[in-house]
Amino acid sequence: MFKKNPTSVRLTLRALGYLLSYPDAQLRSVMPQLIDALQAEQALTHERMAELKGVCEHLAALDPMEAEARYVDNFDRGRQTSLHLFEHVHGDSRDRGPALIDLMQTYEKAGLQFEADELPDHLPVVLEFASTQPPEVAKEFLGEMAHILNALFSALVARSSPYASVIAAVLEVSGQRVQSVALTPEPPMDEVWAEPEAFGGCSTQGQAKPDQPQPVHFVRTPRPERAPEGVSV
Repeated sequence: MFKKNPTSVRLTLRALGYLLSYPDAQLRSVMPQLIDALQAEQALTHERMAELKGVCEHLAALDPMEAEARYVDNFDRGRQTSLHLFEHVHGDSRDRGPALIDLMQTYEKAGLQFEADELPDHLPVVLEFASTQPPEVAKEFLGEMAHILNALFSALVARSSPYASVIAAVLEVSGQRVQSVALTPEPPMDEVWAEPEAFGGCSTQGQAKPDQPQPVHFVRTPRPERAPEGVSV
């Protein structure tokens, strides 16, 4: 059951943002404190809290290198699971720049100076900002991103990632419905990062493919006319 009208969600939002950060040694060492912070405000259902405890215990039990490798595999290999929220909407288009500027201005208008190493649309950064706002303001702010969060949740569920429970918790604390949505298929990473062929693999112009014969073209060069004797050229 949800606690009715929790007086604060500050600790919950900060703990969820921290849990979505890179799982280095420091993060894994404070897993018990994260669980305590999440339990303190009672802003999540008992079922969701049980899931989050399982996530914390799972990360703490993993070999450090394995935990870090899985994090990279979850969030740095494909747009669908990126923690940079505007990447889901704008991709690499020019529209993303103005959106990031608008978000920075939102932070500044709240009297905060942005100094993170990450971009302002990185979800842990967004959650930290929300944690500084009154509960209703924080919920409204995060509610505007619910469609992105549900897409991220759905992509993580498709990968059987335990981090899906963390995104579901963000939606719940924002007062939003957690639901699966249809995802647009992504091209394989190898295809996205592939270098274009320098000559298009054309077999009749330029460099042919390795498994194709290279045609040889002979062009007749006309002989220059001989100048009459006594005339220099």
